[in-house]
Amino acid sequence: MEDRSTRVPDTGAPSLEPLVTLASGLWRSQTLVAAEALGLFTFLHQEEGATVHETAKGLGIPERPAEMLLTASAALGLLRKDGDRYVNSPVSDAYLVRGRPYFFGDYIRMLQEYVYPGWMQITEAVRTGRPTRPTPEPGKGIFDDDNRPALFWDGLYPVSALTARALAGAVDLDGARLLDVGGGGGAFTVELCRHHPRLRATVFDLPHVCALTAGRIAEAGLADRIAVHPGDFFAPQDLPEGHDTVLLSMILHDWDETQGRELLAKCFRALPAGGRIVISELLVDDDKAGPPDAALMSLNMLVGTPGRNYTAAEYTHWLRAAGFQGVHTIRFRAPAANGAVVAHKP
Repeated sequence: MEDRSTRVPDTGAPSLEPLVTLASGLWRSQTLVAAEALGLFTFLHQEEGATVHETAKGLGIPERPAEMLLTASAALGLLRKDGDRYVNSPVSDAYLVRGRPYFFGDYIRMLQEYVYPGWMQITEAVRTGRPTRPTPEPGKGIFDDDNRPALFWDGLYPVSALTARALAGAVDLDGARLLDVGGGGGAFTVELCRHHPRLRATVFDLPHVCALTAGRIAEAGLADRIAVHPGDFFAPQDLPEGHDTVLLSMILHDWDETQGRELLAKCFRALPAGGRIVISELLVDDDKAGPPDAALMSLNMLVGTPGRNYTAAEYTHWLRAAGFQGVHTIRFRAPAANGAVVAHKP
């Protein structure tokens, strides 16, 4: 068998393979982008597999690129070969077929159209410390309607929903009256309510986001248990009261420390004695040497926001300074979180 090792012969130098894999990472992501944009996985699902010729005809593309795309997709584990036919792998069939409940294609398109342009200027972001993501209205806030397309909320929906499922198994919220601060498209709250039958919740977000969220809550059949409350959590007004638990899911990483501490102080004031706060995030290790998903998400914040991903120790310090007690971290694995920092108001 041919030795494909990239170790430099006779020198004892380490393998070059890790660097080659990193440097060519764009090839992998763009293979997925192209396959999803062309509807490859949906087509193969509908046809229960297809040959190169059938795929080219079905997608309306020439046979040469069809064969190359199918081969690359199979090599990446997105497809498998059955004789001369290509069929979806289990993960592709579960998440990349349009119409599936946790369809991931919107997230892929959100990255391609909204996130990646800023990443192509990552060196400039690191050099200057300023976001490089293009914004149609630079003078407006990063979450304003003009600067955050609907595709953003559509894309985050499956990631948020699957993360909520993991959080629901790690933190008991049944019977709580939950305020989901910055709850976005409502995926998190909908999934939590599906898991916890006695949970009632309010999604607090900007007015244009709440308009989108209300429709999704109604579609889920949960309008009797989930309300929406339009507002801006950095406005002078306090957060709405009447809740015993506040959830911040993928919110604090968007903001700098001063803004994060300000928001935690608002959460403290909104809670009754004995109330809880739950911070669900991709937490950076306390030694700031990983893990990769949290560290890379932090760099993604540099590209588009004034924030970064923080450590559990940093959140613990902020929470205690805000007046919270009993701070502890519950670890779990999910697409958009690796743990929750939980505390209560005395």
